[in-house]
Amino acid sequence: MRLSLLFQPQAEQKLEEMRGQNPKKLKKVLKCLGLLELDPKYPGLNSHRYEDFDDVHGEKIWESYVENKTPGAYRVFWHYGPDDGEITVIAITPHP
Repeated sequence: MRLSLLFQPQAEQKLEEMRGQNPKKLKKVLKCLGLLELDPKYPGLNSHRYEDFDDVHGEKIWESYVENKTPGAYRVFWHYGPDDGEITVIAITPHP
């Protein structure tokens, strides 16, 4: 079952910035988002809880890899919901 992706304004803004500034990185982010839609537990995403953000958003926050073993490797931060079959992307950012 394909999940629907919803984007917080910060994540949407980052995608727009990448369209003009970094098309190679954007391609990797879009691939990650596509895999996230299909299966958030896809092994290549290395999705795992990122508990440092849980209190800020009031949800269980997950981190998925866009890249690995790369300086400034990008990550996608997200949570399930608000409804069944949905994932909300809260941030797309270099590894903190």
